[in-house]
Amino acid sequence: MRRAAVAGGRRPGRGLGVTAVVLLLAGAVLVTVGLVVGRGGHQASEVGSGSMDPTYRQGDRIVTEEVDGDDIRRGDVVLSSIPERVPEGLALQRVVALGGDRVAHRPGDDALMLNGRPLDEPYVRGGEPGDGMTSFDVTVPEGRMFLLGDNRGNSRDSRYFLSEQSGTVAVGAVRARVLDDWTVPVLLVAGGFAGVVLFLVGGGLGVASLVVGRRKAVPAPDWAAMPPPPVR
Repeated sequence: MRRAAVAGGRRPGRGLGVTAVVLLLAGAVLVTVGLVVGRGGHQASEVGSGSMDPTYRQGDRIVTEEVDGDDIRRGDVVLSSIPERVPEGLALQRVVALGGDRVAHRPGDDALMLNGRPLDEPYVRGGEPGDGMTSFDVTVPEGRMFLLGDNRGNSRDSRYFLSEQSGTVAVGAVRARVLDDWTVPVLLVAGGFAGVVLFLVGGGLGVASLVVGRRKAVPAPDWAAMPPPPVR
């Protein structure tokens, strides 16, 4: 006796199975991309002092990314490991000069001088480029940087360590750079979450397709075995 597998010749649950595979692959891709890109070290932390006020106030939440010393630029706000200055935790300060730059300031000056030109610093507290007392004139050695806080009246930065390599810090001390744009980390989190959801839904549909596929196919009528209709 012949039996039809399924009306139209299609295996039960085939559509669910195809959808499950697509969702599983999409979920795996999103999660993998999030993990790989996220290895760039995006982290959130809390500002622990007022040295960068008003740009970042004590208690503010910031997002940082791990960077190599070669990627540091003037104007970057960085977290650096300087245990001789900050025994516990990391120092949050701004890079105002890099290797080869000359940075100088005297009390009463209206601006820091960077390579002989006034440095525009709209971010400093009260528009004051210095603390009113400290003078310096430093040529930064290669591979090092000169760091200042935006709150020049309340920041333990390069100005107060001039006797130690002119107050400069090795670029290798940088652990992370502060991000002003949170788009990338937010997208990474959202993409990873979406990937997990797609993976779970795909797995559920895959199980459903197996259950449906195991059901017995409905037999088609065997017309040859049926008695002929009565003749009248």
